[in-house]
Amino acid sequence: MASAGPDADGERRTGPDAAAVAVLGACAAWSLITAATQGGRPEGMLLAVLAVAAGYAAGRIGGALLPVAAPCAAALAGIGLMVTVPHLAPGPQIAGPLGHVGATTAVVTLSVGAACCAACAAATPAARLALRLLAAGVVVTAAVLGSAAGCVAGSVVLLCSLAVGRVRRRVPVLAALGTAAAGAAGLAWAMAWNAVPEGLAASLEGRLTAHRVGLWRDALGMVREHAALGVGPGRFGELSATSVQSPASDGKPHSAPLQLAAEQGVVGVALLALAFGWLLYALWRSPRATPVVLTAGTALTGLAAIASVGNALSFTAVSVGGGLLAGLATSRPFPDHPTRGTHPNKDSPVS
Repeated sequence: MASAGPDADGERRTGPDAAAVAVLGACAAWSLITAATQGGRPEGMLLAVLAVAAGYAAGRIGGALLPVAAPCAAALAGIGLMVTVPHLAPGPQIAGPLGHVGATTAVVTLSVGAACCAACAAATPAARLALRLLAAGVVVTAAVLGSAAGCVAGSVVLLCSLAVGRVRRRVPVLAALGTAAAGAAGLAWAMAWNAVPEGLAASLEGRLTAHRVGLWRDALGMVREHAALGVGPGRFGELSATSVQSPASDGKPHSAPLQLAAEQGVVGVALLALAFGWLLYALWRSPRATPVVLTAGTALTGLAAIASVGNALSFTAVSVGGGLLAGLATSRPFPDHPTRGTHPNKDSPVS
């Protein structure tokens, strides 16, 4: 083990980064290919890829230099975004499908996750308590702003962060998170396919709105007709009957997996699944302490679930925030930094 340490450590550093370049590059390239073949506007997908990459790079740098202060600053930025940007706050002017409401929920989830990551990495009990209180403050802010979904999602992340504080094996938890994300995406597909039992379907449709479910069914119809390449990036709105008939519609199906499947075919949704798989792999190989890794993984899984039934990833701030949290959780703090997040783990991926 001692002799293999440097090589294993180098692989742990370069493996996730190489995978990130390959996956994000493939996502960008495929959007250009489908746009050239089917028509459409790939700018939205390219911007999302760029936002995730920029956030990830910033997170890696910030996490290396300031493993506690950087996620704390990210949490405070999330609070500021919720308070100062009125369009992110849910209200009566957006009674349609989950758009800004989903963005608010995603920002709350990521902000609580960042604050909890900072708490897990803090060296003293007083600092950990203060940062937990910051995370609780994000949840309270969401409640004050009227974001019930954000309050619930933030509370779940906070409670899960407390629960994983003594966990030493990250693989089982990461596997459970992957299963949860797949389940959220599968629920949207099942609703679109009419594969949900009638009673449960009626209950879910009441919460999701019939309009959103109609958008999902339109997306599924496009997948059936254009499974290989999709209808082209950005073209869902002009081809969806449900979207055209609603003057308040934003031209999106409000489900990231269904949108990519409809606009970029099965390869597009496969690349989305591959991107989340890369995230789990990067967290598994992360040199950070397991509580930090699992807290970030919980928040990012929450973001994936929100994106499966909403439009959160259409907001650049959310894409940047997701990449930032992933970068913070996979960074390598300098060895002389006095935090718990820099000490070796009993569950090191090379062991």
